[in-house]
Amino acid sequence: MARDTGPQCKQCRREGMKLFLKGERCLTEKCSVERRPYPPGDHGRGRVRQSEYRLQLREKQKARRYYQLLEKQFRNYYKKASRQPGVTGENLLRLLERRLDNVIVRLGFAASRRQARQLIGHGHFLVNGRRTNVPSYQVREGEVISVRENSGASDLIRESTELTATVPAWLQADYDSLTAKVLRLPNREEISTPVQEQLIVELYSK
Repeated sequence: MARDTGPQCKQCRREGMKLFLKGERCLTEKCSVERRPYPPGDHGRGRVRQSEYRLQLREKQKARRYYQLLEKQFRNYYKKASRQPGVTGENLLRLLERRLDNVIVRLGFAASRRQARQLIGHGHFLVNGRRTNVPSYQVREGEVISVRENSGASDLIRESTELTATVPAWLQADYDSLTAKVLRLPNREEISTPVQEQLIVELYSK
């Protein structure tokens, strides 16, 4: 499977904000955005010419990097969202939020999406009692997510839960039993992704 193997901290610096790609490190003073709050590269501190296209591109790149997706994957989500009834931008964010790896992070069972994908790929999570090793799996209302019995990653998952302050209202987590339930699908106001989805729609609509 294709994946992005580039430096993650550079991605945060490029977007000028924390995308929380490295879990606990992003919460410490070691975070590169705290130490070097300017874009990477020789011309990172130079003046940047603003344009409508640049704003749209940066917003798309920010969303893609936040959810840790490659361009082809992200575009396919956009195409799927555009075919659904309702507002395309909101549909896009809902599809991305419902990815199993993202849900694991929102619940606090993993410190980052990269860690969540590794745990899912190694079969540490069950959905409705069935082993699910596909990070892009779209969770549905009423589904129960749990950690596999006798999982070797239980201690790691419990440590990750300590970094989570709140769980979105559309999810319910039980940290004692390491189980969770999807109460319903997320509303736009419950999605904390720091992007303006309308700019992404405008970019892909050209």
